[in-house]
Amino acid sequence: MDISSEKDGEKRMIDGKDKNILKMLQSNCRISNAEMARQLSMAPSAVLERVRKLERKGIIKGYELGLDPKSLGLSLTVITMVKTEEDVGSTRVGQDLSRIPDIQEVYFIAGEYSYMVKARVADTEALTCLLQKMGEVPGIRDTRTTFVLDTIKESSSLDLD
Repeated sequence: MDISSEKDGEKRMIDGKDKNILKMLQSNCRISNAEMARQLSMAPSAVLERVRKLERKGIIKGYELGLDPKSLGLSLTVITMVKTEEDVGSTRVGQDLSRIPDIQEVYFIAGEYSYMVKARVADTEALTCLLQKMGEVPGIRDTRTTFVLDTIKESSSLDLD
């Protein structure tokens, strides 16, 4: 089955081989072209060409290292809902929030709050510092922070089936 999408007016198609390459890379982005080629019964040069094409088209945005936050002393995950005073449709506050190093994800959302923010910090003292930094961002009217007790699932993988 082919998957098509449009970005910037350019139509992009991926076929079953591309999907299999993407699945392999999502599972292990360090897999070699030779190993993918072996598993797909393709020439390594053909796999490399497909990967480069997927990168050029922006389907593969990059490769990221997954770290264990707890082993690095970042044992507290928090979700903060942010209410703002900015104009409808403006994402300036979100852009400012995204520059705070402890913040991992910023979502512009619909509803009572404007943003949902995910952050990882070492402890409640570090959380206090983070909330103070967030409070310095112009346009924030209110925040509501929730502590994550346990992470059941966390993934950036997409279902390609």
